[in-house]
Amino acid sequence: MRPLARFGAIVLVTLSLISGPALFAKWTQAARAESAQQVAQSHDYGADLVRAARAQTWIPAIYNPSYRQIPYPNGDVPWYFGVCTDVIVRAYRWLGIDLQVEVHKADVGSGDTNIDHRRVSVLRKFFARKGRSLPVTNNPDDYKPSDIVTYYVPTAWFSKAHIAIVSNLKATGGAPLIIHNRGFGVLEENRLFAEKITGHYRYFPARSAASASAGK
Repeated sequence: MRPLARFGAIVLVTLSLISGPALFAKWTQAARAESAQQVAQSHDYGADLVRAARAQTWIPAIYNPSYRQIPYPNGDVPWYFGVCTDVIVRAYRWLGIDLQVEVHKADVGSGDTNIDHRRVSVLRKFFARKGRSLPVTNNPDDYKPSDIVTYYVPTAWFSKAHIAIVSNLKATGGAPLIIHNRGFGVLEENRLFAEKITGHYRYFPARSAASASAGK
């Protein structure tokens, strides 16, 4: 974790112990609103998606893969919970794209709007069908900011499948960082080639005119 992000996380956790969940809820809404405002003023979809993913590194998230019933559309688990897929779903939602709805409309899952969009296997099918399926290579230059990358992680505790967003920042060796949640909260790390890549996708849907709704 970057030093500034680590400091921010420590401050937020400390505040949560003092002021309780209500403070975090308000802060999360403010962060989403700020991200949505930046998105509305930008024309760079890739940068916007990375920004929306990076904003989540400031929000501590307990890794909890349990099944939950959530509203439809615009449904989400409590903000303080999250898994790898939630990073993707929340980033697109801040741009006005509701993957819960889009996945359901694409009929690539079981039809369960509570969980389909939170499964890596379903998102892989969705991105391959509705976006672009790109070659899996060992060349870091082939991975552009906001690309979606999926992995097979044999040592993972909960699921062997993993998913991440490619950052616009690069490590010293030239490989892009990735933004993901592998069980320790949302982090931006030099792990693009740390595990076996199973899929590489690019998904730029038509931008919603109501991008500001992502801040709700």
